[in-house]
Amino acid sequence: QVQLVESGGGMVQVGASLRLSCVSSGRTFSGSTMGWFRQAPGTDREFVAAIRWGGYTYYDDSVRGRFTISRDNAKKTVYLQMNSLKPEDTAIYYCAAGSFADFNVPSRRVLYDDWGQGTQVTVSS
Repeated sequence: QVQLVESGGGMVQVGASLRLSCVSSGRTFSGSTMGWFRQAPGTDREFVAAIRWGGYTYYDDSVRGRFTISRDNAKKTVYLQMNSLKPEDTAIYYCAAGSFADFNVPSRRVLYDDWGQGTQVTVSS
């Protein structure tokens, strides 16, 4: 059974930092692209960041320069370091895993096979 378990969410003030973690079990982490998506109330789930098995990273323009995605393949864990948080970053953050060819743009939700349950991030002003 595949499981992706997120942790690290919380309620913080504007400008603060949080580090999200996502531990994978029950699937082949090797070769998988790992992504973070987020969903605010009343909106669609949107791409935040992704990292390929080899370490190449992708970011949405709204978080580039503030967020950093990384992975520890030995621990089967992917991280999202979030700095300079803004109220518009408030959302449920989901971890996702997929195995797809490099020519695919990893911001597309449909490419991901497995999803975590999400962790809430709330940024107050």
